[in-house]
Parts: sequence; C-alpha cells; structure tokens
Amino acid sequence: MDQSELRQWEQRCIQEEPPPCMAACPLHVDARAFIGFLQGGRWADALKTLHRVMPLPGILGRICDTPCQTACNRKEAGEAIRIGDLERACVSRTEDRRRVMPLPAKTHRIAVVGSGLSSLTAAWDLARKGYPVTVYVPEQEPAAFLLRSHPQRLSREIIEREIRLMTSLGVRFKTGTGFATAEDGQRCRKDHAAVYVGLDAVSPDPWAMAPATAAPQGSFGTTGDEGLFSGGDHPSPVWQTAQGRWAATTMDRWLQKVSPTAGREKEGPQGTRLYTNLQGIAPLTAVTPADPGSGYSETEALDEAGRCIQCQCLECVKVCAYLAHFGAYPKRYVREIYNNEALVLGERKANRLINSCSLCGLCEAVCPHDFAMQDLCLAARQSMVGRSKMPPSAHDFALQDMAFSQSDRFALARHEPGRTTSRYLFFPGCQLCASAPGQVPRVYDHLRHHLTDGVALMLGCCGAPAHWAGQQARFATELNLWKGRWERLGRPRPVMACASCLRIFKDHLPEADPISLWEILDEMELPPDRLQPRQVPLAVHDPCTTRGEETVQDAARRLLARMGVPYEELQLGRAHTECCGFGGLMQNANPALAREVAEKRGSRSGLDYLAYCAMCRDNLAAVDKRSLHLLDLLFPDPNQTDPSARPRPGWSRRRENRLRLREHLARELWNEPSAAAGTPLVLQMDSTVVDLLDARRILREDIEKVLRHVQKGGQAFHHPDSGHWLACFRPYQATFWVEYSPLDDGYRIHNAYAHRMEVPGP
Repeated sequence: MDQSELRQWEQRCIQEEPPPCMAACPLHVDARAFIGFLQGGRWADALKTLHRVMPLPGILGRICDTPCQTACNRKEAGEAIRIGDLERACVSRTEDRRRVMPLPAKTHRIAVVGSGLSSLTAAWDLARKGYPVTVYVPEQEPAAFLLRSHPQRLSREIIEREIRLMTSLGVRFKTGTGFATAEDGQRCRKDHAAVYVGLDAVSPDPWAMAPATAAPQGSFGTTGDEGLFSGGDHPSPVWQTAQGRWAATTMDRWLQKVSPTAGREKEGPQGTRLYTNLQGIAPLTAVTPADPGSGYSETEALDEAGRCIQCQCLECVKVCAYLAHFGAYPKRYVREIYNNEALVLGERKANRLINSCSLCGLCEAVCPHDFAMQDLCLAARQSMVGRSKMPPSAHDFALQDMAFSQSDRFALARHEPGRTTSRYLFFPGCQLCASAPGQVPRVYDHLRHHLTDGVALMLGCCGAPAHWAGQQARFATELNLWKGRWERLGRPRPVMACASCLRIFKDHLPEADPISLWEILDEMELPPDRLQPRQVPLAVHDPCTTRGEETVQDAARRLLARMGVPYEELQLGRAHTECCGFGGLMQNANPALAREVAEKRGSRSGLDYLAYCAMCRDNLAAVDKRSLHLLDLLFPDPNQTDPSARPRPGWSRRRENRLRLREHLARELWNEPSAAAGTPLVLQMDSTVVDLLDARRILREDIEKVLRHVQKGGQAFHHPDSGHWLACFRPYQATFWVEYSPLDDGYRIHNAYAHRMEVPGP
C-alpha cells in the first residue's frame, strides 16, 4: 500500500468527518464535544472546548446566533439542540481560568479600527500571533458599541473582562479616535504595516473602499488596496467574528509574504459526509428554561445537553465485534495497517488486527460509503505472505487441515455408481463431512433419486483456508487441483452444501456455474422421513458467505415453509447477517475473539437457531446456543431426539469423521477396499484434557505421532516426582509436546501443547 492508496482508503471512512453542527459553524466550534462534556457535568472541560476556537467566549458565548442549530440532526427526532443557550449557560456559570500565551513578538505594527466583534476578533488573533496591535475605538470606551448592540445579553463587566485579557496580550485601545476623513485613513495606513477596518462598527467611507470588494465571501478580508483589510459586514455575530478571524489570518500571511489562500479550503461552513443513524431515536422537544431572561439553570442545561445524540457514524463498529474489539474504527485501522506494512524492523503490532478479521463483509454492507475492511485485511495478508512477513502460527492449523482434506485420506471424486458421465456433482464441503458425516450419504441418495441424469460425488476442500490466509499461490494450486478433478469428471455442475464453497467458486471458478444445495432441494419433493412440523419457531441464521445471495437465502426459507416449520428473522440477517466466528480464519488467529463473535450472534434471540452452514451451527453450539442445521430437519438422524442439542465435535473428531465417511462411501458405493492404516494407539484422556487439546488445536493423531516417535527411539524426559514422561516431535511446521504415562495397553495423556512457529537460522 502506497501513500495514494492509503489516502483513498482513509477517504472512505467518514467517522472523522465533522458533525453537522460543527460543519455549519463558521468558526467550527466543536458543539458535539462541548455538549458531551456538559452531559457528564464537566463544565470546565466544556468551557475549554469553546476556548479552543472561539475568540472572546465571554462575549460571543452569550450572543452567538448559532447557525449550527439549523443543521442539528436532533431536529429530525424532536427539536434541534439549543446550542446557543447551552453556550450561554456555560460561560455564565463557569469560572474562566484562561491563560493565553502569545507567540514571540513581531515587529510589524497593526491598526484595528472599530470595537465590533470582527475588530476585536482580529485584534485578539493578531495579538496571539505576536503582533503589536492598536485598536482605534470611535466611542469613549471600548465596550460602548457592543453594549449598544446587545444590551440584554451583555454587560460592561463582561465586555471589560475580555478586553482586560486582550490588554494582557499587549493590545492597546485608543478611544475617541474615529477616522472621519480620507486623510485620517491615509495617515493611519502610513503609520502601520497593515490596517483592519471592522465594517460591523465603523463606516468604510474614510477608507475609500469600493463596497463590492469590501468583504466578499471567500476573499478572507482583502480589499483592493494593498495593506488594507476589512470584514464584519454581516448581520450575524458569529459571521462577524469569523470574518475578523479570516482577515487576521490573511494579514499575517501577507506580512510574512506567503500565500494568503493556500490550505484554507475548509475555513467557514462546510458540508459533511458524516452519517448518523436516527433509527430508534425517540423524539424529544427542547427544554424550556423556567426563566427565559436568565437562561438555563444548571439542571435545565444538563437536561437539554442530555438530548444530544452525539452524532457519529460507527455503523460498522456497532455491529462488528471484531472492529469494536480493537478499540477504534476503519480509518484508524487503515493507518495501523499501513504502518505495519511500512515497518522494516521491529514488532508488527497490527498483525493480530489484520489476521483477526472474518472477511465477512458486514462492514461494507452497513457502511454509507462501502468501506470494505475485509478487502483491506485480505490485501494486507497477501502482502505479508508475499514478503515472508506472515507468522506461520496465524493460519498453520487451518492450512494443515486443508492439506488433510485435499489428501487421499479424504479426497474423492467419482461418478455415480454404474455411470460414466454425470450432469451434476454433489460437493458437500469438508466441514459438513466433519460435523455430520451421516447426513452426506442420505443427501447424496436423495439427489441421485431425483436428478436422473447422473450425480457425481466429490470430497475435498475448496481451498478457502489458503485464500483467507492470503496465500494466493497456494490457493491457486488448491483450486487447480479441484478443477482438475472436476474436469476429469466431465465438468458436471457443482451442487454446493457449503456457502463458503459456493462463494469461492462463484468468485474464482465461475465457469463451473455452481448452485446451492438449497436451491436444488427446493425444486424437489421433500424427503419422506423429514422431521414433522413443529410449533415453536426457529430463528434463521444466514451464513455470512450468503451475503448478496438472496436466491440461496430465499430457498432455505421456502424449505422451512414447505416443511411447516415456523421461523423468525434475526435483527441482523440476510444482507446484514453476522459471522459465526469461523470465516476468514478468525477462529485460528484469535480464538477468544471468535468465541465473543459467536456469543454475540447467539444472543440476538432466545429461540433455537436454524443454520444452513455446518460451521455456523457448530460454532453456535460451541457457545451453548441451541442450534440445528437445515439438514437436521430434512434428513434427521433417527438416533437424535433433540438435534438442537447436538454438541460441536472437537477438532480430532472432525478429522476422524472425514476419514470414516470417505472409507464408508468408497466401500458402500464403489466397493473399494478400506485404505490400509496402522492400528491406532490406545489413548486415555479425561474430559478436561480433551477440551484443552481441542482449544489448542492439537489432534489425536498429533499425539500419536509424538508417541510413535518415542517408540522409534526418540528422546523422552522422566519426572521422578510425578512419574510422568515428556516428549516432543516436529512432524511439520508445529512442534508438539506431550506429557504422558505409559499403560499396559497404551498411554494416559496428562497434557500437551504446541509451538507453531519458525526459528530462522543465522
């Protein structure tokens, strides 16, 4: 990812766009943060928020005409927040402890004419930049003009407090010095490096300024005369203030001989792309102060602040446990991933962020600007693999499991018995075979009965683990392996029981024209031994890989309806369905987060769940969510009285299920002899050890490899106190350690752990 790509990715995330109130304010006062502090009763912090961008807050905070309120999203659900009244309450009730430090002193003397808001703002900003400023006031006191303009909101004490702060910065006030003639104006300009004329308080006539160029919007206070600036010709107090600020910036740049306009595109009111979802926001009217003259009491202000919905997007973070887990949002994650890629030496702290994404695409589905975190993470994985920076431990177990599924121990490709051609190909996928192997033969028999043009059968893996791991070359190899088997069968149309397989082939092998098993079954008669209709509804969980596959989702629901099974939709379903924690290898890279994802998904409804993906069903079952598979209804196991309580098989059992299924099908359908296999070792383990090995992704056959290594003379260590033995073996990229005790007929396993890492040589 280069800088250009980084900017493009960052631009798609709108979370850091300003809220509408801030964007509409000419000064860009952060009203959201200001009110947020008030909601927590943090009055001093709220005042500091005003101080950051608001000049003369003691004055403007009382008379601001709040153009921000017209943009407030709250008006779509009640009334706009009374931001101006809250500002007034804050500056009236909070002690002002400002300490303003100017920049180092400059030599250019500046004159500011008038004591209106624009003039005082220009003087304030220029003084803070270090310029010696003299304010020429036509009246006999600096406060006179503002007192006359806003008698009900301002007092002499309030204005003089702000003026004292200005004098502490070195601003001088000369009262009774109006400029009545052109000669007065010329003399003033001659005595100063730059002059600002505040048109909100004085006449432009002595300055010979053409009205059309006095302060046109976007001119930043320039006039047709070099060194003469003006502003304030707007009836709005906040606009007068803003024009004084823009003119001060222009004067500073002019005096320093730099571009007066560069980098100022965001000054003044702006549009914003920030999206705020108002669904579920109850309409609330504004709080009315008991005494309108004095404004909000403290309690009333807190009540009004409490109506603010704190506009932000975070649509993706709200629904994605992965995005929420890392404590930020996509725009920040883009920067972390960019820095991770740019790192030459040192710890790559974003690796876990990159590898934990389930690649499900929910973020893109809910984002107003289609930010696809899954594309970013997948590209980062591919880059890391390509540069040999991907830790092998991240995806090793899944890749080893894929290799097993592609090996002769499980893989199989056969025409229907008695046929040499096939129109269709049933591909159940590796995980259905691992989860419920008994359903595969029953589904295959049903398909052969109804699809009379021949149905081939293929066992194996679609290569999704390699794709999810970012291993493009290996994925291409696995896909070509599948493609070769398919072509040798005559390219029959694949019928996919797994939504992930369907997604892989639609995206990467579209010429196969794959179709979902559910679409095929929906066109057939229902199995005669299906479960009888039930009264209690099920909650339908759509696999995340069916996002965008409405025909598949519809077919699953039609099958339920045809069976007389009532169902309900989850709050997040169909296009907005959530991942179960398996996709994208999240379960391998971050097991704790995967469990959190599954638990969150399972909490969406108190009903039993209906899934039509084997891993979705098993992952939900693993967090004690009662769930069943659609095939549990269509082709029920007569030995199971409650399919929703079927436990998730562990990783060792999943592999054993595939082994036995392959052997069963080869023997029963094609009369092939069983593959020669060594006699398995007798291993005794209590349930806690079984659970521990499953959590650590250590298979029974991994334990056997270590023990057979010892039988062949491998080293083992004996603990004299416990009597246990400890041995290790590295059969592939993982090193396994097993703590055991020999028995007369086998071994008792006490513990085991594995290191999936590479230690590079010198």
